[in-house]
Order: sequence, then structure tokens, then C-alpha cells
Amino acid sequence: MTDRRLRVLDLTDRLGHQAARIFVGLGADVVRVTAPDESTRDVDRLHWHAGKRLLTLTDDDSYGTALADLATRADVVLESGPVSRLRTLASRQAHPQAWASTIHTVITPFGLSGPHREWTADDTVLTAAGGMAWLCGDPGRAPEPPPREQGLQLAGTHGAIGALLALIARQRTGTGQLVEVSAQEAVAATLEIGAIAWIHGKQIPERNSGIYGHVAHQVFRAADGFLAGGYSGSPRMWNDLLAWMVAEDEAEDLAEERWQDTEIRWSGRAHVDAVVARFVARRSAQSFAEEARRRALPWARVDSPRALLENPQLLDRRFFIDVGRNGELRDVGFGWESPALRRPLWLDEPRTVSSAEVWPTDAPSHTGPRRRIPPVSRSGRGGALEGVRVLDLTWVLAGPYVTKTFADHGADIVKVESQHRKDPTRFSPGMRLRPGAGVDESGYFLNFNRNKRSVALNLRTEAGQDILRRLVPTVDVVVENFSPGVLAKWGLDFPKLRELNPDVILVSMAGVGQSGPWRDAVTFADTLAAMSGLTAETARDDRDPQGLTFGLGDMVAANAAVIGALELLYRGEGGHVDLSQLEAMASHLGTALLEVQLPDEPSSATPSRIVRTRGDDRWLAIGGTTAEAFRAAADVLGIDDVHPDPLEAIAHLAAECDADALAELLQDAGVPAHAVRDGRDLVDTDPQLRARGFYVDLDHPLVGPVAHEGVVTHLSDTPGGLWDPAPLLGQHTDEILTDLLGLTAAELADLHGQGVLS
Repeated sequence: MTDRRLRVLDLTDRLGHQAARIFVGLGADVVRVTAPDESTRDVDRLHWHAGKRLLTLTDDDSYGTALADLATRADVVLESGPVSRLRTLASRQAHPQAWASTIHTVITPFGLSGPHREWTADDTVLTAAGGMAWLCGDPGRAPEPPPREQGLQLAGTHGAIGALLALIARQRTGTGQLVEVSAQEAVAATLEIGAIAWIHGKQIPERNSGIYGHVAHQVFRAADGFLAGGYSGSPRMWNDLLAWMVAEDEAEDLAEERWQDTEIRWSGRAHVDAVVARFVARRSAQSFAEEARRRALPWARVDSPRALLENPQLLDRRFFIDVGRNGELRDVGFGWESPALRRPLWLDEPRTVSSAEVWPTDAPSHTGPRRRIPPVSRSGRGGALEGVRVLDLTWVLAGPYVTKTFADHGADIVKVESQHRKDPTRFSPGMRLRPGAGVDESGYFLNFNRNKRSVALNLRTEAGQDILRRLVPTVDVVVENFSPGVLAKWGLDFPKLRELNPDVILVSMAGVGQSGPWRDAVTFADTLAAMSGLTAETARDDRDPQGLTFGLGDMVAANAAVIGALELLYRGEGGHVDLSQLEAMASHLGTALLEVQLPDEPSSATPSRIVRTRGDDRWLAIGGTTAEAFRAAADVLGIDDVHPDPLEAIAHLAAECDADALAELLQDAGVPAHAVRDGRDLVDTDPQLRARGFYVDLDHPLVGPVAHEGVVTHLSDTPGGLWDPAPLLGQHTDEILTDLLGLTAAELADLHGQGVLS
């Protein structure tokens, strides 16, 4: 990432494995100090630790000294786990000067402060504590965590983002800092409407077996498998699906004029879905998906991880990584790629080394920034991205989540929007969340667009496109999530952008990427989840796969895009980050691909469970741990020690208990546990989030004081934060065009009169 490979010391447990794996993908020299309880499963060793060097330190009197010495020679120290098991915080506190240049990223289940800072958690407990498990599953049945440890992976990803932000800040300040990530907060920030539905509309989204509540999409059974899709979006989506059904003489009554009315179609969704389901069920999943792609309709086959290995789009874009002694196994790759650093196609098995082989004694070099950093008009925020300006051409969720992250860390976001290209999160009444809200009061828009400035620009006009071109030289980063080819039609593809600004970074966020045989596929969040293998992982022995009814994939893709852009900012280079949301989601499959290629390696851990507690639809997540820990907890709870299954006995007891009270007792006894939170719980009652100030009130000119989901990555010296509420549509148009382009009052009046600035 600079003239010398970054040195990363990996002291993570499973909570932070994703952070260290990301740095492997960034080309860093990652040295892992093995833990005493390191997993011996091949799938874990190869997925999480391929490409690393492994160092074993003897746990004796010299252990702490050796670890501290390594830490001071590293650029980044990644550490994770419960607070009581962290190995270097004491060294940092005792010898701050030795750590002055080091980026120290610490990922814990619940943070370094607050009443639950000592609590432990696995993925099930974290997704329960952060509100994600509440959103998944069937009505009346236990909530479910999303598949493949998404809570752990989100925490690790935010740890890597925080480390990159701190590295960029170090180029300016010359010093390192502490980066802190609470996994609970990482989950709570990735719920889409899970909490903001309560903040803005006093609504609690319910579990609904994977049927999307705000778009007409779900998983349908095909003749030989499953498909994800539906008929929401632009009117064309419905019209073209209906035309297909009519051509096959299978539209039943849906060709009647009344079903052309969107409101009637929505109110009669159960009937429409039933007709569509019969149409789908008569066809194979593969043939249906191919024909839907040909018709530019948002449908996809629900693929298993095994099928993913043959996905032509992923193969064409060289997404997979070969691992193993001879590269005989294929694993998921990384969720981003930039021209500065191509994704690895092959990684060595983790290799054991001695202390003498790890890094010379010279201190890490701190390569300074090579890019022009323009002054911003709103300086003084102190974030890691202070001085960086971003041109935001995105809408809905994935793109705005990228620019939200940049904004929260001090970047100046110039958001281009228009009433002529209606962002559903502003203009769709169903996404405003707040009863009676107008286009400037949408709760969805407010949450994901705080800290940004808005310029209204009609890009359907030549003058609007000309102003957009004139803005390009004033920014460092451009983020867009148009369909492939749209920028080129405006003369703003990457080669043209680079003519206007040689240092520019372009982040493109197409569904499946800018190239490949499926390049033009129309995708929604549910179709991407189906393509990626994640939807298939929601199936159970007694149930078909379900959709993930919140925008997990959008936010996973956004995090990947942030990493790609931060890598280029740190290098001081321009470039085009060709982000495929499909690849980002597939990269979150964890060990799934390796598991279908290697012999079964059962885990010895007791599985986690979510059990019912006292109250209406109240639940408790009990994490996986040893049988001994469960027996000790049963003893503390007064359960007969002759019971053959202490976990089953605890689950039986839970039905009579308050979830929070029982979680406290189990945590005190050494068992990971947490009440399952819904959006109301997170915002109004969770003591840990409240103590850490996770939800931040901003005073909006129309809405008044309103809570927003807070910053996840806490940097000690360049903390970032929430300052300004989301802008009114076009609120800063004249200010931005005057400051950045020098337009006069007369020129602005003329452009307003022509409808260009609308």
C-alpha cells in the first residue's frame, strides 16, 4: 500500500479475523501470534489465515515483552476479544511513547466502556444484542441470526476501516492512535430500517418469513429449486413481467386493467404473489433466471455455495482465490478491487516462522500523502478524512452508506440529487417512515445522509451535465451507483474523469460489476443475496430458504467500497474501484466454499440457541461455550446438577425469566448471553448503547431533534462524529456552486430559471 508493505500484527480471535483477512487482501505483511485455543479445522486455518505468517510465543515471563516489542515495530496492531482477554492495552497505557506511531485497533463485543464492557459474545449473541436476529425468521418462532457469522464479519470489517482511517490520519499528523470498535454497534448500524422505523414511525418491523415488507420481492419455489425476485421498482418491472406471463398464457386475471394501479396491486399483493408463484413453479430455476436476465427483470436463482463455484460472472471477473499446498482448493475472494492493487488469485497456506524472521528493528516508515488535499469550507471537524471532498452521485442505500461513512469521518460530501431522478428514500411515501412526512423529512433519508451538503442538479439537461463535469476537478473521490454505461453516456466515464482530474478516485457500485457476462443484469438486494449463496444458507430441514428482509448486502457492499477507496487515498493515487455488490456479498460466505471441498470437520463447541423468555415475543440468545461452562451456569441458577443437558435445562428455565435479568446471571457465570433486541429496545432501553451514546440527536429544521445511528469506528485522536442533519433537497446548491465553481448570482438565477438546478 506504500513503498514498503504495511506491517500488521494479528492478535485477533474470531471477532476480528475478518479485519486481518482484509489486510491480507490489501497486500500487507500480516504476522499472526497464535492463540492457545487456535482452531485446528482446515477450513478455518485456510480461510481466515491464508497468506499470513504465524508466530508462536511462549506464555512465560518474557511473553508480554516480546509482544510489546512486536507491536512497536508494526504499523497496525489488530486485537479482538472480550476486554479481560486483551493482551496489549496495559502495555499501551504503561508505555505510550513506544506506541506513538502504531495504529492500535481493538474490537470487543460491547466496547471498552459501558456497563457491559466485560460481557462476552459469539455471533448469535451479537446479532441478538444489535437487533439483527430480530429481523430474521418466522412469525411466532425464535428469531434467527443471518447465516455465516455476519455480526463477527461486520465487526472485523469496521476494524479494518478504522485502521485505514487512522493510517490516513497518520500521514497528516505523524502519530498513531487507538481505534475502538464495539461489535454490538457494528451490528446495530447495519439494520436498514430496523431501528429507524421506531425512531421515525414508532413501528417495529416483524419477522415475516423473508417476505419483504416495503418491496414486492420474496423467495419463490421453482420446479427444481428456488428463485428470488418480484415486481417492484419502476413500472417497467411490472409491465415486462406481466407481458411475459401473458405471452405464456399464465397471467390469469392479472392482465385486467385494475391490476395496473400500483396501490391496488399492493393491497392485493397476496393474490398477485400467488399467481406469480404458480408461474414460477412451472419452470426450472436456471431457465427462469436466464430469461429474466434477458428481459432485464430483477430475478435470480438461489444458488448454494457449491453452485457459486461455477458462477460465470464470478469466474469471468476472477473473484475466487486458490488456497492449499498446491492451490487445489478454491475460496471466496475479497469484496473490492482497485487498479492500485489487484486482488490475489492465490494465497499461501499460513506459514510458521520464528521471532528472528519477523520484521527488522527499524521503525515503520510513514509515507506522506501524495495527493492534493483541497481546503474545505467547513473545516475543523477533526476527522481522519478532513480535507477530502467527495462528489456523491448515489441514491437509495448502498451508495449513500459509503458517503455516510466518509462524512462521519470529516470528508466534505457534495451530494448531487434532483426531483427529476427521484431517490425513493426521499420520494417514496413508504420509505419516509414518519407519518405525513414530505420529501425533506424522510426518516430513511435522514439517517443515511447526515453530514452531507445537497446540490440540486438536473442531469437530464446538457447544462446540468456540464456543471457536473466542472465539479469533478474540485473533488478527490466520485461515488456512483448507476447502471454500467450511464456515466459514459454523459462523457464522464473514468478515462474522461481522469482528463478532468488526474488524481480522481472513482467508486462504481454496480450490482455485479462493470464487466462480465452478467454486466447488464438488473439486481435488487434480494437477487444479489440469492446469487451470492447467502439466501441458500437460510434454509433449514423444515423450511425453504428465506430472503434477508433488510439491506445487509447493500451495507456489506458499501463497506467494501469504503475499503477500496481508502486504500487509494492512503496510497495517494487515483483509480477506478469497480465494486461488484455480488462479490462483496459472496466474500461474506466465510468458510462455506471450503466446507464443500474438504471432509466434514465437526466443531466441538456447543451450539448457540435463541430461547423464549417471559413476555410477549421476548427472547434470549445463549452463546456457544463449553459443557463445563454450561454446568457451572446451571449450578449458579440452582438447576439440579444431575440434569443430562444443562443447556436444555437453562432454556426451560428461561421461559419463566426476564431476558435481561437472565442474561446478566449467565454472563456473570461465564456464559455468553444477551436479550434479543428489537428497534425500540435498541433506541430506548439498551443500557450499553445508551451509556456509549450510540444514538445521536441532530436538530433537523423540519423534524426537530431526531436520533440517528452513530459512528461505529471510534478513533481516539481523529474521532469524527455527527454534526449536521441531512440536507433539504438542493439546500446548498447556490453555496456550493459559488464556492467551488465561482458562479455569479446572475448565472445562478439563469440556471434556476432554466430548471437546471432543480
